[in-house]
Amino acid sequence: MKTSHLSRRTLLRGCGISLALPWLEAMEPLTVLAGTPRPAPRRLGIVYVPNGIHMPEWTPAAVGRDYQLPAILAPLADFKADLSVITGLAARRADGPSGGHARALAVFLTGTRPPDSGREHQLGVSMDQLAAQTVGRHTRLPSLEIGGEPAQQAGQCDNPYSCAYTSCIAWSSATTPLPAIANPRQLFDRIFAAQPIGLRGRQRASILDFVRTEATELQSQLGGSDRRRIEEYLTAVRDVERRVGQPAISSTFPRPADAPLDYPALLRLQCDLLVLAWQTDATRVVTFLFANEFSNRPYPFLEVRDGHHDLSHHGNNAAKIAKIRTINRFHVTQLAYLLGRLRAVREGDGTLLDHSMIAYGCGNSDGNRHNHDNLPILLAGKGGGSLRTGEHLRCERELPLTNLWLSLLNRMGVTQETFGDSTGLLSALDAKP
Repeated sequence: MKTSHLSRRTLLRGCGISLALPWLEAMEPLTVLAGTPRPAPRRLGIVYVPNGIHMPEWTPAAVGRDYQLPAILAPLADFKADLSVITGLAARRADGPSGGHARALAVFLTGTRPPDSGREHQLGVSMDQLAAQTVGRHTRLPSLEIGGEPAQQAGQCDNPYSCAYTSCIAWSSATTPLPAIANPRQLFDRIFAAQPIGLRGRQRASILDFVRTEATELQSQLGGSDRRRIEEYLTAVRDVERRVGQPAISSTFPRPADAPLDYPALLRLQCDLLVLAWQTDATRVVTFLFANEFSNRPYPFLEVRDGHHDLSHHGNNAAKIAKIRTINRFHVTQLAYLLGRLRAVREGDGTLLDHSMIAYGCGNSDGNRHNHDNLPILLAGKGGGSLRTGEHLRCERELPLTNLWLSLLNRMGVTQETFGDSTGLLSALDAKP
C-alpha cells in the first residue's frame, strides 16, 4: 500500500549512517493551496575549462534558433534544445600585461580584479557563494566545489599571482578561496557525510549495507514509480562506491588506498557525484573546475602528448590548433555526459536538467592572446522554466559577463541590483510567457 507522504528530508538510517533520498512522488506534496504546483528547487552549476577555446570552431555562424552547432560543440547535439550559446560577453577586469591565466579564473565568478602584486589573497565574494548564502540554509551543504585537478593555494603559479588564483574559482570572502575537491572518495564522503560509531573493522562496507533494512521497509510502502526511483538511486550510489574503491565510511578508520583513475574516468565520476548531490538535495550550488587555469596536462588518451597550456600558445600553428580543438571537444563531451545524467533523473514535473542552470565556459577566449572579451560561454538547463533555450544569443560587444551572473543570481533568489562591473540583467535569457 502506498504511504501517505514523506518529508523531503526523509533519510534512510542504520548503525549511525544517514543516507538522503532523491525526490519521490510520496514526499511532501508538490502541490499546495488549491492544487497550485510547488516548484522544484533550482540548482546553479558553474563548469570551467582552462586555457581558452579555439573560437572559430566554437562560435555558431547564425544567430537565434536557426543555427548549427560548430565542431567543438557538436557533442551537445542531443541537448541543443536545452542550452543557449552566448557570445559577446567580456570580463575586462581580467585585462593586464601579465598573469592572464590567474586573472581569467579570479575574475570569472567574482567580477573583481585581484591585486597587481598577486601574492596576497584579496579578491571578492564569487557569485556562487552569494547564491549559497541565500539558498544554502535549505541544504546540508551550502555549496560544493569540485575539481579535476588538485587545488594549490601556496606558491606562485602565474607570475606574479598566487596559485590560489589559478586553482580556486569560488571565494566565500575577499580573503578566503575555496579549494575544489579533486579526490572522488573525499567528495563522496563530503556529500554523504557518513560518520558511524562502533563499526571498527567494517570500514570497507558499503553505506547501503547499513540502511538495507530501512530501505526494504520503505520500498514496501511506495508506489511502483517510486520503487523504481529508489532502486535506480541505490544502484547509482553503489556504482559510485565501486568506482571510488569503496570509500571509508569514517575518518577515524584507516582509509583504503585510492583507486587509480585516468582523467576521463575521473571527470565522469565527479559528474556522477555532482548529480547525486543535486538528486538528494545535499546542495543546490556547485562549481566544477575540469582543470585548473594554466594547466599543462597532456591528453595522451586523445593522442595529444603536449601540455595543454603550451599548446594554447599556438602562434597560429595549424598542428597545435588541431590539438587544442581536440582538447576543447573532449571537455564538451564531458559536459554532454553531465547533461545526459541530469536529464535522466526525473523530479516532479520535469528533470534535474529542467530545474538547473549550468554555465560552462572559460575566462580566456583565445589562449594564445589571453584576451578576455567575446568569452566562450554556454548556458544549459531551463532554470525551472525561467530560461529561454535552444538559441545562439549574440550579445552587444563588451557586455559584462557579470550581467549573466546577476541574471542567474536573481533566479536563485539573490536580490541585489549590481554585481561586480554589471550594467544590468541579461533579459534576452528570459523565457517568454
